[in-house]
Amino acid sequence: MTHTHHHDHEHTHGHKPANFGRAFAVGILLNIGFVAVEGIYGFLAHSVALLADATHNLSDVLSLLLAWGASVLSRRPPSQDFTYGLRSSSILAALINAVLLLVVTGGIAWETMQRLMSPLPVAAETVIWIAALGVLINTATALLFMSGRKTDLNIRGAFLHMATDAAVSLGVVLAGVGILVGGWFWLDPAISLLIVIVILVSTWGFLWESIKLALHAVPESVNPLLVRNYLAGLPGVTEIHDFHIWGMSTTETAMTVHLVMPNGHPGDVFMAKIAEELHDRFHIQHATMQVELGDGGQPCVLAPDHIV
Repeated sequence: MTHTHHHDHEHTHGHKPANFGRAFAVGILLNIGFVAVEGIYGFLAHSVALLADATHNLSDVLSLLLAWGASVLSRRPPSQDFTYGLRSSSILAALINAVLLLVVTGGIAWETMQRLMSPLPVAAETVIWIAALGVLINTATALLFMSGRKTDLNIRGAFLHMATDAAVSLGVVLAGVGILVGGWFWLDPAISLLIVIVILVSTWGFLWESIKLALHAVPESVNPLLVRNYLAGLPGVTEIHDFHIWGMSTTETAMTVHLVMPNGHPGDVFMAKIAEELHDRFHIQHATMQVELGDGGQPCVLAPDHIV
């Protein structure tokens, strides 16, 4: 008996990344203006905390531009050369954003250590008012991305940058109050050092998740064991192999699998139902399933788990 393969490519619940274009535009304009104000007054006030925050905000402007570009690219349709479209650009943007944030943090830490050894007088009132403005702007910008932070790693990166900035600016306000009340000029670099720690803690998980997605790891929102058990327990399925799950983008998950069904192909309705279940239960938007008879006449070369 000739062994036949049936290829079923089920693409259900057409999904396009949410359009946050207006949020990116507003956030970028607000932060460009604030960076200019904060940088000028940080220099005039001799505040390393303000300058550190301004540098951090500048990196956020670049990050927002990068994330916005990736968001636009991820919505482009497939082409002859890019058959999945440019969805993976959102993963690259998330990864670059995380690395950029860590690099900027290193620069802030270096300047902070220098200032801790030689504290300078700081214009406390200027620091307080400028940092308070930063709290308002960064909080407003973070709120623009709040709705998408749980479903899109790229949007989560933008939200994380802005929320962290709001906390950082609040810390600078507290430093200014301490300097104004007690004359403790060392508080300025000390708060800057605290800013560095906050950024590192908030960024590490984001960086690791971005690296994993770039290496085609299973997204954290999907439990591969539950998916495998579901597929193996389907009526008529005696074995599954060549089972892979990976992130196509920061919002879409893909899966491929070979289903061994000795009784033959179950029909398009049955396969469509499986794809719908994979979407609704496991958030897998792009499922490709290949049906095999498993009669031994033509064993699948991809059956062993160690073969990719």
